[in-house]
Amino acid sequence: MEAFVKKLAICTAALLAALVGFSGPAMAQSAQALPIPDAPVATSIPGAHELPDPSLTYKVAFSVKKAAPKVDEVNPRLIAIARFYNTLAANGVPAEHRKVVVIFNGDPIFLNNAAFKASHDGHDNPNIALIQSMSKAGIEFHVCGQELLGRKIAKDTLLPEVQVDLWALTSVVNLQMRGYVFIGG
Repeated sequence: MEAFVKKLAICTAALLAALVGFSGPAMAQSAQALPIPDAPVATSIPGAHELPDPSLTYKVAFSVKKAAPKVDEVNPRLIAIARFYNTLAANGVPAEHRKVVVIFNGDPIFLNNAAFKASHDGHDNPNIALIQSMSKAGIEFHVCGQELLGRKIAKDTLLPEVQVDLWALTSVVNLQMRGYVFIGG
């Protein structure tokens, strides 16, 4: 009986060691800080077939046109892009393999707070903190220069994280020619 208990204890210890070993990378991954700390990450789905692949380089350009439903809400499209970026990181895609560009062409959520307040009935720009956090994480922000001209928006009213391009159409074509996938919206 004593030999059986000893074998059981050894087997149990080996099983626990194996389980800890297998869960180590997952635990380390969840303990890692996300690149965009205040943004969500996609919920894991056990048995999911398509997952972010750390060996791929994700080159994705997103269009942001529509405003949030309410002027004092963060744009849901920006939240979705941040979630995508965090999900890549949480699944082991290294920073140098996460190349994400946001192209603004619509509601001017890219304005600094003073300009946003002036054009949105005195409301603060709720998108600034997320845009700054996303930029710090490595996401690029572009705005259509033709739209700025058409709306008479001065460059000095933009957030410093946003670069002005000649035309959103040119930006999209150039990025696609460089291998980016374009996701409109």
